[in-house]
Amino acid sequence: MWKRPTYGSGCILNPVATMQTTHQLIDLATPTGTMQTQVFRPNAGGQFPAIIFYSEIFQITAPIARSANILAGLGFVVLVPEVFHELNPLGTVLGYDDEGKDKGNSDKANKPLEQHDSDTRALVEFCQQAEYCNGHVGAMGVCIGGHLAFRAALNPAIQSAFCLYATDIHSNTLPCQPGNDSLSRCGDIRGEVFMVFGKQDPHVPAEGRLQLYQQFQASGLNYNWLEVNAVHAFMRDEGDRYDSALALEMYERARQFFVRTLR
Repeated sequence: MWKRPTYGSGCILNPVATMQTTHQLIDLATPTGTMQTQVFRPNAGGQFPAIIFYSEIFQITAPIARSANILAGLGFVVLVPEVFHELNPLGTVLGYDDEGKDKGNSDKANKPLEQHDSDTRALVEFCQQAEYCNGHVGAMGVCIGGHLAFRAALNPAIQSAFCLYATDIHSNTLPCQPGNDSLSRCGDIRGEVFMVFGKQDPHVPAEGRLQLYQQFQASGLNYNWLEVNAVHAFMRDEGDRYDSALALEMYERARQFFVRTLR
């Protein structure tokens, strides 16, 4: 059940903007313990904007690592934290099976949003100090990671967030202090967010999307909104949910979004 994924070389999406990548492991200190983080970045000199990439409940699986590597090849430093580092041995990767899903959902229900906030602060501080980062920081994520990317935008250092099928925002089902849920606080976000939802995603149904849209409108949030014909986890390049054409489109949309906002 516990195994570390392997990684390939940088992926080519756009020959004008891509480059080879390199990968390393770092350990970041947080108030709730050491957070192992994987860093994917261009294998080139200079400084680049950073993206904190938040995973699904399964942590840093091979599909998540490949997504991060693609983004790095598009010219970004990409940090992928172990989102439930307090609740698992370092390096834990959950399987895409019932056992992994049950463990991941248990972890999700047992880690307060306030601990995710302190993780984000540690990641931001690293991005602000690393010699290969230029000081501009965004966030991106899938599933619960889409929620965590949205949540990260509450940190004023996060300039923008690209959130793919973000769960648990509309339902307020992640533990937190009263009034500190992500939807109630969306008006505190000062950066720009890009929300992407699948119309056939049962985890964020039409009524949930409507709730989000109405709250975003009322709060004055600076947001982009996109609904696509897709099921949940359409970015994951393992299993029958994967939509490769749509995934490629999302990488390009994310690239354009971060090129514009991380400056």
